[in-house]
Order: sequence, then C-alpha cells, then structure tokens
Amino acid sequence: MSSIATRYESVRRQVADAADCVGRSVEGVRIVAVTKTVGIVEIRAAIVAGMRDFGENRAQEFVGKYGLFPDVRWHFIGTLQTNKVKDVVGKAHLIHSVDSTHLLGAIDRKAIELGVVQPVLLQVNVSGEGSKHGFQPDELQAVLEASRDLPGVRIRGLMTMAPFGHPEEARPVFHELKRLAVSLGALRLNGVELDELSMGMTNDFKVAVEEGATIIRVGTAIFGR
Repeated sequence: MSSIATRYESVRRQVADAADCVGRSVEGVRIVAVTKTVGIVEIRAAIVAGMRDFGENRAQEFVGKYGLFPDVRWHFIGTLQTNKVKDVVGKAHLIHSVDSTHLLGAIDRKAIELGVVQPVLLQVNVSGEGSKHGFQPDELQAVLEASRDLPGVRIRGLMTMAPFGHPEEARPVFHELKRLAVSLGALRLNGVELDELSMGMTNDFKVAVEEGATIIRVGTAIFGR
C-alpha cells in the first residue's frame, strides 16, 4: 500500500469515527482531495487508492488536471476570477467558492452559453474575518431569492473557511453554517434546499464532520506536506 493510500485510509477512519460520534452515517460525508501543488504521480496514486473527488484552487491547474484525469470528479475550491469562469463552468462537478452576485451572474451566463446547469455552493464569511471572501450571512436570503433569474446555476449548499488554529475554535463557525443552511433551506426559496455543506480541512475536518459537513476538503492529510 502506498503512503498516499495509507494516509487516505487514516482520513476515512477518522471521518467514520467522527460521524459515529454524533450518530451520522459516514456515507453522508464526501472527501475531496485537494491537489494544490500536488503532481500527476500523486494524483494517480490517489485514484488507485480509491479516491474519486479532487479539488483545485487555481483555474489553470484545474484545466490541466481535468484534462489529464477527466474520469474523476473535479471540484473548484479556490477564489474564482470572472475572467476564468470560462475555464471552469461545464467541467467542475461543483464550484465551492461563489463569493459574490457578480460571479454568480458570470457563471450563469457561461452555463447558458454552454447549455449546461452548473452546480455551485455559496461561500459564506461566517467568521467575519476581513481576509476571507464570501457573502455575509444576512445577504444569503436575497441571493437565494434572486437565483430564480439564474437558470444556468443550481445552488446546492454553502461553503465556509474557518479561522486556522485549534480545531475547537472552528466549531462555532461550522455550527453556524449548519444553522444557516437549515433555516434558509427550510424556506425552499426557488426550490433550493442547501443540502451540501463544504467545510473542514486537514486541521479541523473531524470537528466539521461532527457539525454536519457533507464535504470536507483535505490535502496535507492525504498527500503529505
């Protein structure tokens, strides 16, 4: 077994333990392997180990790796500039990082041009940090209401990034994202249910699973430093 396969199995066990701790099914948590700075050999080893979901932060890297490995699911998880939307829409299984109505509109226009519906997540700046991108929580309802005019986009849920530090410091952020998803999803605005929660990385994914993450974004714990 390769070192990547061993680390991936360790992450899977930790996810299962965290899910079991709160009475969740591990089947409800998807592990996205973050391939930022990761080479082709390592990605191939991860695929051999059973991974099928991969995430890229930069559009140029996303396009290259998607072209080499089109048979797995590629997620776009980094900041997406509007001039790079054309490189991602129609290829990404899910865009995690929609942080403005301007970007949402650009994705919609490109998706309509391509004849596709692009699944996305709304990035939420739950922690309120100035260094982080995303919608403010009190903006989300208006965005969901306006989504009726965006037929090329399907909003699947929410994403956030917690402050880096002790995992327990991230718990209130994850808890709040879950609360927002439940309360807004219950409104069924334009049929949007917000059933996906992308939160948690190598440092804090176990806490994220305990708080309801359906997708975790893990790089170092799988590929090493």
